[in-house]
Amino acid sequence: MKSSKVRRGILASLAAIASAGMLAFGIGGANAANISNIDPTKTATLSIHKYQTPATPTNLPNNGTALTPTQLAGLTPMAGVTFTVQKVNNIDLTTNAGWTAAAALTPAQAAAQAATPGVTATTDATGAATLSNLPLGLYLVTETGYPAGVTPAAPFLVTLPMTDPVNENNWMYNVNVYPKNAVTGATKTVTDAPAIKLGDPVQWTITADIPNVNPIDGYRIVDQLDPKLTYSSATVKLSNNATLTLGTDYTIAFNTATNTLTVDFTASGRAILAANPTAKVVVTVNTTVNTVGQISNTAFVYPNAASFAITPGQPNGPVVTPPVITKWGDIVLHKQDSKTSAALAGAVFSVYPTQADALAGTNAITIAGISSWTTDASGNLVISGLRYSNWANGAAVSPGQPGYQAYWLVETQAPAGYELLAQPVQTTVTSSDPTVVTVTVNNVPHNAGFQLPLTGGAGTWALTAGGILVLAGAGLFMVTGRRKRNEAE
Repeated sequence: MKSSKVRRGILASLAAIASAGMLAFGIGGANAANISNIDPTKTATLSIHKYQTPATPTNLPNNGTALTPTQLAGLTPMAGVTFTVQKVNNIDLTTNAGWTAAAALTPAQAAAQAATPGVTATTDATGAATLSNLPLGLYLVTETGYPAGVTPAAPFLVTLPMTDPVNENNWMYNVNVYPKNAVTGATKTVTDAPAIKLGDPVQWTITADIPNVNPIDGYRIVDQLDPKLTYSSATVKLSNNATLTLGTDYTIAFNTATNTLTVDFTASGRAILAANPTAKVVVTVNTTVNTVGQISNTAFVYPNAASFAITPGQPNGPVVTPPVITKWGDIVLHKQDSKTSAALAGAVFSVYPTQADALAGTNAITIAGISSWTTDASGNLVISGLRYSNWANGAAVSPGQPGYQAYWLVETQAPAGYELLAQPVQTTVTSSDPTVVTVTVNNVPHNAGFQLPLTGGAGTWALTAGGILVLAGAGLFMVTGRRKRNEAE
């Protein structure tokens, strides 16, 4: 009897050693109290429950039992994650030698002798995926499909069955595992409200999560700029101001041929990221706009080395930030006669960013070295390269809101025979179509069209002649009257 107890103790120890360290990422190992009790005629069920990695450890049991809804409260389930489960060949868990051999394997070593192609299961809306009727044995579990921006759990090993942690004299043939995934989100914003004309600075900011895993085997941010943008510079920092050193912890490279910025984190930089999982990586990209139009831009965040080789937008690939837009266009002015609507050539205009500047004649906008524009034979001029009035920092804005930009036109030279405009004309930029007239400006002839008398002209001679005749008549009247008085006397 005593020898039987000793033998059972030895077997239990072997099973514990074999299973210790075999399961990772929240998956408990087997502590086989009595290997001889495994029923080789049975099959097993593996239930996988997928959740996002929480910010802080949960310290929940990881022994193969099912967790309760209360224990899982606060965790976020992940749907759409596919697992491939492969039985590891040449491992017989009904024998002591089988357990010892299993304990000696790493996931990478097990992959070399795993059955192919294996079986797959994909998590549902609750994050659950179940594989039933599995032959008993050692299994390699690998995440083979997951949404973009997700850092998968590393491949892990699980034994089917496992020792029941509640009653160590029994075996569990239904095993529950809870691997966690680090989910990386990212956004991109634009700051263009201070910019008015082509060549003014426009700043883009990429803000990306850090995957809550350690180690992080790769981390990269890529920003392929629109051809309408000219790259100036970039900076990288962490939102919590943890120290990062350019050239040591990360590199910045810009490919002029593709207009693409790439930020890569080195091993030391990734260690800093792993030590600050609740911080965010902030990349600021400084550019200028070189061409009018609506410029949409996105960025790609690669949270792990495996994602580097995946095309953006595909499963397992990088996070693609929602597009952010900056808008640039034209003022198209048409000049015409106020009465006849005839087109007027030769009118010269400047444009100002504020009414005060327009009235004072200060801070005229200069685009590509030009600060005045002249109407052509059709009465038109185009001032190209101004930010939209009703769009700033990636969103629509209305008059009176921050970022709204009106423009003021001042006529500095009127067409021949016409008066200058008495005050600035306010207008807006809402299009980049140079054929669409933005504002029509009427010009009035000199003196509002009224004819002035011409000094020394025919009219003056007529007036002079008329005056002489009047004076002569008056003189004759006076002489005649005097003569009559004299005769009367």
